[in-house]
Amino acid sequence: MATWTIDTTHSEVSFKVKHLVISTVTGKFKSFEGTVESDKEDFADARIKFSVDINSIDTGNEGRDGHLKSADFFDAEKFPSMSFESTELVNQGGGDYEVKGNLTIKGVTKPVVLDVEYGGIQKDFYGNTVAGFEVSGKINRQDFGLTWSAVTETGGIVVSDEVKLHINVEAIKKA
Repeated sequence: MATWTIDTTHSEVSFKVKHLVISTVTGKFKSFEGTVESDKEDFADARIKFSVDINSIDTGNEGRDGHLKSADFFDAEKFPSMSFESTELVNQGGGDYEVKGNLTIKGVTKPVVLDVEYGGIQKDFYGNTVAGFEVSGKINRQDFGLTWSAVTETGGIVVSDEVKLHINVEAIKKA
């Protein structure tokens, strides 16, 4: 069984959410870790574990980041991380996969399905074997207890329920 670890210097975890339904706010998590275990070169039997440090959230606005870390949203003091563990990987043909798994946010675990584009395997400058993946999907934040909401004077919703996820991963094969 080969084990691969996420190279955080060549990976990113980001999200997008609608603000007032007319614009999009993008954020990222700066601290995360994960592993992929697989016996197959094409990762068809992969088992994935991934976690994110909630306190590393960065939307480019300290006030908003503080609000997102508060009990109104992630409650980072009580729930300092969110995690994902795969349950099934389905080959869609070519380098496309669907990964099914359990996402845990704020103590709530729900099944999710994410799209994965497998970029292939290369050797890096240091002789390491690395693999690349692009992961995307959507979740409803309400499903995970992120229920804070507000309505403007004109009836606009401040934050949409749909959150788009985008994760670029470069993983290094352990020797």
